[in-house]
This record gives sequence, structure tokens and C-alpha cells, in this order.
Amino acid sequence: HPLSEELIQEEIVDRAVKTIVLAKKISVKIHPGFAFGVGRCVEAIYGYKRLATIVDEIRLIQYDPSNPMHEERLMELWKNLMPDVPLEARITKQWQDIGFQGDDPYTDFRGMGLLGLENLLFFTREYAGTARHLLSHSQHPKYGYTLAVVSINISHMAWRLLMDGRAKSHFYNISRIYGYPSLEHFHQFYCYLLFEFDMYWMKTKPENLMQFNVV
Repeated sequence: HPLSEELIQEEIVDRAVKTIVLAKKISVKIHPGFAFGVGRCVEAIYGYKRLATIVDEIRLIQYDPSNPMHEERLMELWKNLMPDVPLEARITKQWQDIGFQGDDPYTDFRGMGLLGLENLLFFTREYAGTARHLLSHSQHPKYGYTLAVVSINISHMAWRLLMDGRAKSHFYNISRIYGYPSLEHFHQFYCYLLFEFDMYWMKTKPENLMQFNVV
């Protein structure tokens, strides 16, 4: 239950603050604002670790072609990017039109699990026009790139920045405004990275796709 989870989180933060106050022998009468200030810090740290756990759990779920829910999400991805083009079959070269490597997209998700799919699906849902704009860039005759595969690489980048702590400043700032950062905030973080990649890629005009790692 959401309320129960919220109460548990408050209890965890409150317990941590009390532990700090006792361990450091802080007088709350002399420093009345200490508990509140350190509480906000603990909330930010806890929220960040909580988000990292949620994101990593999704990454560890492997795409399963026999799972109807996974397949439904994959079909939605196609419809979002190619609304006027029907998919001829489940396994088809058409998947390469949106940037997958082969005839069956599930093989490309192995490295990032469901996170790679959920990130790109969020992007195509929430920023449909921008997503199709990036798709048109990816199909450029000279400067094109494999959108879906690049997206999975950007998912890996976003996940790595989250897990190794380099994204702390961003998500700590979010926690000051929205409270605990959510999965949606991580999706938005990924969307920003993908959009920035696309702009930079088109600006640098790389000679070929082999320049991807450099860019």
C-alpha cells in the first residue's frame, strides 16, 4: 500500500536522524534546526539508493518472448514509432527500420533487460513527436544511426551514471522539489541523454556508425 510504504520511509529517515543525533551528541535545544537539515540530507540519500535499487531490478529482468506483457510493450513501441506502417510479422527485417540489429528485437535487450525497452517506450509515449523526429534523423542516408540499439546504449549510460553515483547532484536536486525521485524521473533523465546524443551526433556529422563510441 502506498501509504504504508511512505510511513516506512519516514520511519527509516527518522530513525537515521535520531541515530546521528545520539552518535554525535547533538543538542536539539542548542541546534533546533539540525534534525530537520540532516533529515533532508538523509531523505535525499535514501531516495537515491531506493531509485537505484528499483532501476537495477528492472534491468535484471530479461526480455521474455513468451511473456504476453513483454510482447505487448514491444508491439506498442513499434506502433508509437511507426504508426502508419503495419508490422508484417513478429520476426521480420522491419525491426531494423527502427534501429534494431536483426529480425528479432529481444536479442538486443539482453544487456539491459527490460530497462532498455521501458526507457525507449517511455520516450515514445511521452515525447511522441520528438521520438519520431529522432527516428527520421536515424534514417538519414549519410548520418543515420541505429536508433533502438543506440537507445539501449544510452540506457546503459544512464544506469551507469546512477549506479556509480555521478548522477547524485541531479537526483538530489529533484528530491528537493519532488521528494523521493521516482522511476519516471529516471526515464526523463534517460530521455534527456538520448535527445542530447541525437543533437550532438547530427552536429558532429560523423563519417560512419563506427564513430559511435567516440561521440
